[in-house]
Amino acid sequence: MRNIDEHAITPAVLAAMAGCDDARLLTVMTSLVHHLHDFAREVHLTEDEWFAGIRFLTESGHITDDQRQEFILLSDVLGLSMLVTAQNNAKPAGATEATVLGPFFVAGAPHVENGADISNGAKGAPSIVRGRVLSLDGSPIAGATIDVWQSDEDGFYDVQQPAADGTAETRARAQLRSGADGRFHFRSVLPEHYPIPHDGPVGGLLDALGRHPWRPAHVHFLIEAPGHERLVTHVFRDGDPYLDSDAVFGVRSSLVAEWVRHEPDASEPEPWFSLDFDFVLNTAA
Repeated sequence: MRNIDEHAITPAVLAAMAGCDDARLLTVMTSLVHHLHDFAREVHLTEDEWFAGIRFLTESGHITDDQRQEFILLSDVLGLSMLVTAQNNAKPAGATEATVLGPFFVAGAPHVENGADISNGAKGAPSIVRGRVLSLDGSPIAGATIDVWQSDEDGFYDVQQPAADGTAETRARAQLRSGADGRFHFRSVLPEHYPIPHDGPVGGLLDALGRHPWRPAHVHFLIEAPGHERLVTHVFRDGDPYLDSDAVFGVRSSLVAEWVRHEPDASEPEPWFSLDFDFVLNTAA
Protein backbone atom coordinates (compact mmCIF):
# COMPACT_ATOMS: atom_id res chain seq x y z
CA MET A 1 0.00 0.00 0.00
CA ARG A 2 2.38 2.65 -1.28
CA ASN A 3 1.78 5.92 -3.07
CA ILE A 4 -1.73 6.31 -1.69
CA ASP A 5 -3.57 9.39 -2.98
CA GLU A 6 -6.90 10.95 -2.03
CA HIS A 7 -8.82 8.51 -4.22
CA ALA A 8 -6.89 5.32 -3.51
CA ILE A 9 -7.00 5.77 0.28
CA THR A 10 -10.58 4.49 0.66
CA PRO A 11 -10.13 1.06 -0.98
CA ALA A 12 -6.79 0.74 0.81
CA VAL A 13 -8.41 1.20 4.23
CA LEU A 14 -11.22 -1.21 3.33
CA ALA A 15 -8.70 -3.81 2.17
CA ALA A 16 -6.84 -3.46 5.46
CA MET A 17 -10.00 -4.56 7.31
CA ALA A 18 -10.49 -7.72 5.26
CA GLY A 19 -9.36 -9.93 8.14
CA CYS A 20 -12.16 -8.81 10.45
CA ASP A 21 -14.14 -11.84 11.71
CA ASP A 22 -17.03 -9.78 13.14
CA ALA A 23 -19.49 -9.42 10.26
CA ARG A 24 -21.52 -6.63 11.89
CA LEU A 25 -18.42 -4.65 12.88
CA LEU A 26 -17.10 -4.98 9.32
CA THR A 27 -20.43 -3.76 7.91
CA VAL A 28 -20.51 -0.74 10.20
CA MET A 29 -16.86 0.19 9.71
CA THR A 30 -17.00 -0.25 5.93
CA SER A 31 -19.92 2.15 5.69
CA LEU A 32 -18.30 4.56 8.16
CA VAL A 33 -15.06 4.72 6.18
CA HIS A 34 -16.96 5.27 2.91
CA HIS A 35 -19.07 8.11 4.33
CA LEU A 36 -16.25 9.69 6.30
CA HIS A 37 -13.92 9.78 3.31
CA ASP A 38 -16.67 10.99 0.99
CA PHE A 39 -17.50 13.77 3.46
CA ALA A 40 -13.88 14.92 3.59
CA ARG A 41 -13.67 14.94 -0.20
CA GLU A 42 -17.04 16.64 -0.65
CA VAL A 43 -16.22 19.62 1.61
CA HIS A 44 -12.50 19.52 0.73
CA LEU A 45 -11.63 19.37 4.41
CA THR A 46 -8.58 21.46 5.24
CA GLU A 47 -5.86 20.40 7.67
CA ASP A 48 -6.81 23.24 10.02
CA GLU A 49 -10.45 22.13 10.00
CA TRP A 50 -9.42 18.52 10.59
CA PHE A 51 -7.35 19.59 13.61
CA ALA A 52 -10.21 21.77 14.92
CA GLY A 53 -12.42 18.68 14.82
CA ILE A 54 -9.83 16.64 16.71
CA ARG A 55 -9.53 19.41 19.30
CA PHE A 56 -13.34 19.56 19.67
CA LEU A 57 -13.52 15.80 20.34
CA THR A 58 -10.60 15.99 22.75
CA GLU A 59 -12.27 18.78 24.72
CA SER A 60 -15.51 16.80 24.76
CA GLY A 61 -13.64 13.88 26.29
CA HIS A 62 -11.98 16.07 28.91
CA ILE A 63 -15.29 17.55 30.14
CA THR A 64 -17.04 14.16 30.27
CA ASP A 65 -17.25 12.46 33.68
CA ASP A 66 -19.68 10.42 35.78
CA GLN A 67 -22.10 13.35 35.99
CA ARG A 68 -21.79 14.79 32.48
CA GLN A 69 -21.73 13.04 29.10
CA GLU A 70 -20.70 15.55 26.45
CA PHE A 71 -20.73 12.97 23.67
CA ILE A 72 -24.40 12.14 24.33
CA LEU A 73 -25.11 15.88 24.23
CA LEU A 74 -23.29 16.08 20.90
CA SER A 75 -25.27 13.14 19.54
CA ASP A 76 -28.48 14.73 20.83
CA VAL A 77 -27.99 18.17 19.24
CA LEU A 78 -26.95 16.65 15.91
CA GLY A 79 -30.19 14.64 15.85
CA LEU A 80 -28.34 11.32 15.86
CA SER A 81 -29.79 10.21 19.19
CA MET A 82 -33.35 10.76 18.02
CA LEU A 83 -32.63 9.13 14.66
CA VAL A 84 -31.31 5.97 16.35
CA THR A 85 -34.24 6.01 18.80
CA ALA A 86 -36.80 6.39 16.02
CA GLN A 87 -35.45 3.66 13.78
CA ASN A 88 -35.12 1.17 16.65
CA ASN A 89 -38.43 1.89 18.39
CA ALA A 90 -41.18 1.66 15.80
CA LYS A 91 -44.42 1.16 17.74
CA PRO A 92 -47.83 -0.16 16.66
CA ALA A 93 -50.82 2.14 16.87
CA GLY A 94 -51.83 2.75 20.45
CA ALA A 95 -48.42 2.17 22.00
CA THR A 96 -46.68 5.08 23.71
CA GLU A 97 -43.95 6.58 21.56
CA ALA A 98 -40.29 6.52 22.60
CA THR A 99 -37.91 9.44 22.69
CA VAL A 100 -34.30 10.09 23.67
CA LEU A 101 -32.83 8.82 26.95
CA GLY A 102 -30.82 11.99 27.56
CA PRO A 103 -27.53 12.32 29.43
CA PHE A 104 -28.89 12.39 33.01
CA PHE A 105 -30.30 8.89 33.53
CA VAL A 106 -28.77 7.15 36.55
CA ALA A 107 -29.25 3.42 37.09
CA GLY A 108 -30.18 2.24 40.56
CA ALA A 109 -32.36 5.15 41.64
CA PRO A 110 -33.86 4.66 45.14
CA HIS A 111 -37.09 2.68 45.22
CA VAL A 112 -40.13 4.45 46.67
CA GLU A 113 -43.71 3.43 47.33
CA ASN A 114 -46.61 4.83 45.35
CA GLY A 115 -47.64 8.24 46.63
CA ALA A 116 -44.15 9.17 47.80
CA ASP A 117 -42.73 12.67 47.41
CA ILE A 118 -39.64 12.22 45.25
CA SER A 119 -38.68 15.91 45.10
CA ASN A 120 -36.51 15.68 48.24
CA GLY A 121 -35.87 19.41 48.27
CA ALA A 122 -35.85 20.03 44.51
CA LYS A 123 -37.10 23.55 43.82
CA GLY A 124 -40.42 24.03 42.05
CA ALA A 125 -44.18 24.24 42.43
CA PRO A 126 -45.76 21.08 43.92
CA SER A 127 -46.91 18.55 41.36
CA ILE A 128 -48.73 15.22 41.50
CA VAL A 129 -48.23 12.73 38.67
CA ARG A 130 -50.73 9.90 38.22
CA GLY A 131 -51.16 7.28 35.56
CA ARG A 132 -51.45 3.67 34.50
CA VAL A 133 -49.17 1.19 32.75
CA LEU A 134 -51.17 -0.81 30.21
CA SER A 135 -50.75 -3.50 27.57
CA LEU A 136 -51.81 -2.90 23.98
CA ASP A 137 -55.13 -4.61 24.67
CA GLY A 138 -55.84 -2.17 27.50
CA SER A 139 -55.22 -4.60 30.33
CA PRO A 140 -53.28 -3.23 33.33
CA ILE A 141 -49.68 -4.26 33.90
CA ALA A 142 -48.98 -4.95 37.55
CA GLY A 143 -45.48 -4.61 38.98
CA ALA A 144 -44.01 -2.64 36.08
CA THR A 145 -40.75 -0.92 37.09
CA ILE A 146 -40.98 2.83 36.53
CA ASP A 147 -37.85 4.99 36.63
CA VAL A 148 -38.63 8.71 36.73
CA TRP A 149 -36.29 11.70 36.74
CA GLN A 150 -36.50 15.43 36.02
CA SER A 151 -34.81 18.77 36.59
CA ASP A 152 -35.83 21.37 39.16
CA GLU A 153 -37.32 24.78 38.32
CA ASP A 154 -33.81 26.18 37.71
CA GLY A 155 -33.13 23.52 35.07
CA PHE A 156 -30.71 21.39 37.07
CA TYR A 157 -30.78 17.64 37.61
CA ASP A 158 -29.55 16.29 40.92
CA VAL A 159 -26.33 14.95 39.39
CA GLN A 160 -25.45 18.48 38.27
CA GLN A 161 -25.48 19.76 41.86
CA PRO A 162 -23.27 17.43 43.92
CA ALA A 163 -22.65 17.99 47.62
CA ALA A 164 -19.39 19.46 48.89
CA ASP A 165 -17.86 15.97 49.11
CA GLY A 166 -18.70 15.34 45.46
CA THR A 167 -21.59 12.95 46.07
CA ALA A 168 -24.98 13.64 44.52
CA GLU A 169 -28.09 13.74 46.70
CA THR A 170 -31.03 12.13 44.91
CA ARG A 171 -33.70 14.72 44.10
CA ALA A 172 -36.65 14.48 41.72
CA ARG A 173 -35.50 10.98 40.79
CA ALA A 174 -36.85 7.61 41.93
CA GLN A 175 -38.01 4.15 40.95
CA LEU A 176 -41.45 2.78 41.77
CA ARG A 177 -43.76 -0.02 40.65
CA SER A 178 -47.26 -0.06 39.27
CA GLY A 179 -49.96 -1.56 41.48
CA ALA A 180 -52.20 -4.53 40.76
CA ASP A 181 -54.44 -2.25 38.68
CA GLY A 182 -51.46 -0.85 36.73
CA ARG A 183 -51.72 2.48 38.52
CA PHE A 184 -48.92 4.59 39.94
CA HIS A 185 -48.66 8.06 41.46
CA PHE A 186 -46.02 10.23 43.06
CA ARG A 187 -45.39 13.80 44.15
CA SER A 188 -42.66 15.93 42.63
CA VAL A 189 -42.23 19.45 41.24
CA LEU A 190 -43.61 21.14 38.15
CA PRO A 191 -41.22 20.68 35.20
CA GLU A 192 -39.88 23.85 33.58
CA HIS A 193 -37.97 24.38 30.34
CA TYR A 194 -34.20 24.50 30.72
CA PRO A 195 -31.03 24.71 28.63
CA ILE A 196 -28.89 21.65 28.12
CA PRO A 197 -25.37 22.18 29.53
CA HIS A 198 -23.84 24.68 27.12
CA ASP A 199 -20.65 25.78 28.87
CA GLY A 200 -18.57 23.22 26.98
CA PRO A 201 -17.70 22.25 23.40
CA VAL A 202 -21.30 21.39 22.45
CA GLY A 203 -22.50 24.77 23.70
CA GLY A 204 -19.83 26.45 21.62
CA LEU A 205 -20.98 24.51 18.57
CA LEU A 206 -24.61 25.53 19.11
CA ASP A 207 -23.56 29.16 19.44
CA ALA A 208 -21.51 29.00 16.23
CA LEU A 209 -24.50 27.50 14.41
CA GLY A 210 -26.90 30.17 15.70
CA ARG A 211 -28.91 27.61 17.68
CA HIS A 212 -30.34 27.82 21.20
CA PRO A 213 -29.74 25.14 23.88
CA TRP A 214 -33.27 24.99 25.32
CA ARG A 215 -35.42 21.93 25.97
CA PRO A 216 -39.17 22.17 26.64
CA ALA A 217 -40.38 21.23 30.13
CA HIS A 218 -40.68 17.46 30.59
CA VAL A 219 -40.40 14.50 32.93
CA HIS A 220 -38.43 11.39 31.93
CA PHE A 221 -39.84 7.86 32.23
CA LEU A 222 -38.20 4.48 31.71
CA ILE A 223 -40.69 1.64 32.10
CA GLU A 224 -39.98 -2.10 32.05
CA ALA A 225 -42.30 -5.09 32.47
CA PRO A 226 -41.92 -8.80 31.63
CA GLY A 227 -43.29 -9.70 28.22
CA HIS A 228 -43.15 -6.10 27.02
CA GLU A 229 -40.63 -3.87 25.26
CA ARG A 230 -38.76 -1.40 27.43
CA LEU A 231 -40.12 2.13 26.99
CA VAL A 232 -37.86 5.19 27.24
CA THR A 233 -39.86 8.36 26.88
CA HIS A 234 -40.75 11.84 28.19
CA VAL A 235 -44.01 13.58 28.95
CA PHE A 236 -43.79 17.20 27.78
CA ARG A 237 -45.69 20.09 29.36
CA ASP A 238 -48.30 21.55 27.04
CA GLY A 239 -47.89 25.24 26.20
CA ASP A 240 -44.13 25.32 26.59
CA PRO A 241 -42.48 27.84 24.23
CA TYR A 242 -39.81 25.35 23.12
CA LEU A 243 -42.04 22.45 22.05
CA ASP A 244 -41.39 23.25 18.38
CA SER A 245 -37.66 23.95 18.71
CA ASP A 246 -36.38 21.32 21.15
CA ALA A 247 -32.57 21.42 21.02
CA VAL A 248 -32.44 17.61 20.85
CA PHE A 249 -35.46 17.06 18.52
CA GLY A 250 -37.24 14.78 21.01
CA VAL A 251 -40.82 16.13 21.06
CA ARG A 252 -43.70 13.95 19.85
CA SER A 253 -47.25 15.32 19.79
CA SER A 254 -48.57 12.21 21.52
CA LEU A 255 -46.24 12.90 24.47
CA VAL A 256 -47.48 16.46 25.13
CA ALA A 257 -49.87 16.71 28.08
CA GLU A 258 -51.36 19.30 30.40
CA TRP A 259 -50.29 19.83 33.97
CA VAL A 260 -53.56 21.13 35.46
CA ARG A 261 -53.23 24.06 37.87
CA HIS A 262 -55.08 23.85 41.20
CA GLU A 263 -55.66 26.63 43.69
CA PRO A 264 -54.43 26.34 47.28
CA ASP A 265 -56.61 24.19 49.51
CA ALA A 266 -56.54 22.58 52.92
CA SER A 267 -53.85 20.09 51.87
CA GLU A 268 -51.71 22.49 49.81
CA PRO A 269 -51.04 26.06 51.01
CA GLU A 270 -49.83 27.13 47.54
CA PRO A 271 -50.94 26.53 43.96
CA TRP A 272 -50.19 23.00 42.79
CA PHE A 273 -50.36 21.03 39.56
CA SER A 274 -51.41 17.56 38.48
CA LEU A 275 -50.65 15.36 35.47
CA ASP A 276 -52.62 12.28 34.46
CA PHE A 277 -50.95 10.18 31.77
CA ASP A 278 -51.22 6.50 30.81
CA PHE A 279 -48.36 4.54 29.25
CA VAL A 280 -49.07 1.69 26.81
CA LEU A 281 -46.25 -0.82 26.35
CA ASN A 282 -45.67 -2.78 23.17
CA THR A 283 -45.56 -6.56 23.42
CA ALA A 284 -42.03 -7.95 23.32
CA ALA A 285 -41.01 -9.64 20.11
